[in-house]
Amino acid sequence: MALTFEDKLRNYARLAVRVGLGIREGQRVLVQAPVDTAQLARAVVREAYAAGASFVDVRWDDDDVQLARFELAPEGSFEQISRWRVDAEIETAEAGGAVIAIRATNPNLLGNVDAQRVATHQRTLAAYRKPYTAQVMTNRLNWNLISAPIPGWAALMFPDASAQEAVEKQWDAIFAATRADQPDAVEQWETHLANLKRRRDLLTGKQYAALHFQGGGTDLTVGLADNHVWGGGAADTPGGITFTANIPTEEVWTAPHRERVDGVVVSTKPLSYNGVLIDGIRIEFEGGRVTKASASQGEDTLQKMIDTDEGSHRLGEVALVPHSSPISRSGLFFFNTLYDENAASHIAIGSAYRFNVRGGVDMSLEEFNAAGGNDSLTHVDWMIGSSEMNVDGLTPDGSREPVMRNGEFVI
Repeated sequence: MALTFEDKLRNYARLAVRVGLGIREGQRVLVQAPVDTAQLARAVVREAYAAGASFVDVRWDDDDVQLARFELAPEGSFEQISRWRVDAEIETAEAGGAVIAIRATNPNLLGNVDAQRVATHQRTLAAYRKPYTAQVMTNRLNWNLISAPIPGWAALMFPDASAQEAVEKQWDAIFAATRADQPDAVEQWETHLANLKRRRDLLTGKQYAALHFQGGGTDLTVGLADNHVWGGGAADTPGGITFTANIPTEEVWTAPHRERVDGVVVSTKPLSYNGVLIDGIRIEFEGGRVTKASASQGEDTLQKMIDTDEGSHRLGEVALVPHSSPISRSGLFFFNTLYDENAASHIAIGSAYRFNVRGGVDMSLEEFNAAGGNDSLTHVDWMIGSSEMNVDGLTPDGSREPVMRNGEFVI
């Protein structure tokens, strides 16, 4: 019997709560959701209580409210932020709770507003939010990101469809990408996560000194942090809660060495960043630092993102994704990094995850940097993989081993 929309929505909410958050009996939960995704948010709330949550709160967001501010608020006001919204995250984390965010916005929302206004706001928000971000980057709480259709985003993905049809098509795409359209979705995720664990354990055991990416205009050597650890799929909090931060997820990733990235890299998909589309990214690195950056679209926003702080001039993540991943096979571009990063290998400007360096969670910042880790107020993934991409692992003794050929794993 074919699953109804309600069946798929219930599957999706259950995946988010049980596979994504891995809620423990008695935990409190904070749900962050755009008002246009209320149907999914309500389903998540019910699943969280069914899984044993003691208290579930919802913090609502709205694209139109955000746009109005950047269009109409007076100059000099963009260092003001809603501290209470961040305080809700910090309070939940400090209480041993879990946080789930439904990330959905019109990718072009802020395309016609002053990029400096957005950059000022983002820098101020990131600085105040850093205590919470630090907990996320060290897996000290169980957290999860999912998404859901909203009209402006759906229209961008499916421009030839009516407004209602576009939302329906986007639901279908999201259900397929997350396996929520399958009756045994949780079991499929358990198998998928086991496969990701095997790959990340294999790569951690290799301890490559660097990865060399070549293809599609990219010729980039990414040195890897000392004693690096590969992540992928599920992770564990210090208290032993197993969670999966992103649904969907098809990647394995680790920490680059902040001073050992050299060469040129070209994006293979556009990046939607803070309501602005950035396309045709080309960046040159020397000694780990960005020396030149350009884009065919959204270059001003790209430059401001790189100029957030010193750490945003360096890499904090390198991730491998097979070109044959389900999202890549769909042929769809989601204009949303949660999905698009799982269609292609990618790198991230900015902060590194502490757990990608052995012992990194307990290191001082100086020790983490010395091991090759990177610290920044930002962390922005963008896609560089394709069917043309070859990746080699460079061993400490200087030899070379094939890792990916034409976008597919060979190890």
